[in-house]
Amino acid sequence: MATTNMPEAAVIDDAGAISGTLARAFDDDPMMRWFFPDDAPREATLQRYFSTLFTRQYLHNGVCERTGAAAAFWVPAEAQEKAVPDDETIRQLVDILGDRAGLFREAVETAAAYTPEEPHWSVALIGADPAAQGTGQGSALLRSGLAKADAAGLPTYLESSKAANLPVYEHFGFTVREEFALPGGGPVLWGMWREAR
Repeated sequence: MATTNMPEAAVIDDAGAISGTLARAFDDDPMMRWFFPDDAPREATLQRYFSTLFTRQYLHNGVCERTGAAAAFWVPAEAQEKAVPDDETIRQLVDILGDRAGLFREAVETAAAYTPEEPHWSVALIGADPAAQGTGQGSALLRSGLAKADAAGLPTYLESSKAANLPVYEHFGFTVREEFALPGGGPVLWGMWREAR
């Protein structure tokens, strides 16, 4: 991956580096720990999970950017309906999730019920390697995607399951739109909204 904080478009050859970065970034995320509760294989399993999402879904139907130690997947308004997993992607995710696949499906359905209907950009994923947090790489990616949404004149939506991240998003103009718990004893998610600037 790149060695700077400057966001660059991600390409298929970045899959290994991006999935490793995101696996480390999301290791302590409440939703990822709920989907993948076993500590020992979590990093390797998360790498497979993020690699599948990147290579099969967001690379083709989203805007994927990366820095040296961070990555972000965005879904523009016009790609919202296309940026859903196809049958093969679903099969791969079910294989990765194992006995947690049912919980994952219920979580996706629950979150979808809260997704705004008005045209918007979505932050599908954004994360920085913990070793690089505080170096501005995640912020650079967030600014880059928000600039694209602003240029399109559209608001932006994201969901976070980590309360500690809410002030970061609020700093960039997001406000909490709703708070909801995932079914089956899952974590709380905050839906956040930012108007175009």
